[in-house]
Order: sequence, then structure tokens, then C-alpha cells
Amino acid sequence: MKEEEKSRFLRVYQNLPLNERRNTILVLEEKGKSPDKKPVSWDIAYIEISEETKIGETILNKLIKLNLI
Repeated sequence: MKEEEKSRFLRVYQNLPLNERRNTILVLEEKGKSPDKKPVSWDIAYIEISEETKIGETILNKLIKLNLI
């Protein structure tokens, strides 16, 4: 995970109103026998990106691709 991308996310996240942070920003689809769709809020994204998890990297890449950050 690139520090520049992570700092872009943090700048956007810090400027969001508290109520907005609970809203869903994207839906992750897990591939497998039964595809599962999981909504991701700004708060969940913050936790995953801060911990530099694999899911956090996926979320960060999708947010950049969608031009949300």
C-alpha cells in the first residue's frame, strides 16, 4: 500500500462530517461458491486501510478508481 494513496484517503476521511462516515461508499464482492456482497462504510474503510490489510488495499484501489479520493 502506497503512503501517498493512504494519505489521500486520510485527508478525505478527516474532512467528512461524522454522520457521513457511517454511509456506504462501495460494495465488495467476494468470489467463491456463493458470491457475497459486503457494503463498506467510510469507517470500515478507515479501519482496514489504517491496519494495511489486504481488504484495505482493495478498498483503497477501488476508491481511487471511482475518483472518490
